[in-house]
Amino acid sequence: MASLAETGVESVMVRIVANRHLPAQPQSLQRRLRPLLLAIVLMSCLLLPCWLGATPAQAATTDGARLFEATCAGCHPHGGNIIRRGSTLKLETLRRRGLDSQAAIATIAAAGLGQMSGYGAVLGDAGVESVADWVWQQALAGWPRG
Repeated sequence: MASLAETGVESVMVRIVANRHLPAQPQSLQRRLRPLLLAIVLMSCLLLPCWLGATPAQAATTDGARLFEATCAGCHPHGGNIIRRGSTLKLETLRRRGLDSQAAIATIAAAGLGQMSGYGAVLGDAGVESVADWVWQQALAGWPRG
């Protein structure tokens, strides 16, 4: 058999690993740490707005705006409606249709109304609430552009 000097350390290490003489501790440890790492990353994402000085309410408003832009703004730019001009998200229209509350907007965002499909499955409960709160605040403020 060749000596270590003749074969090289890397070659010996490859043989040891190939012959499975080393225990699989790194993979086992990695598997055990993966859920912990995932939890840390998720919590960091949730708490990042708070760490940057935003209150939870401000973070929800930011999420509502982001979700609205991603999911709703295609048909409702600036609170309008490109499909049915009379069904806008403006306060006057919401009041006329009896939809003048955050709860009513959340119900429609989740389940839909008329030609509009519901987005509850896409947004989830928290997303529906965030979007509805943001839409209601925008309606009260007259849908300011900015």
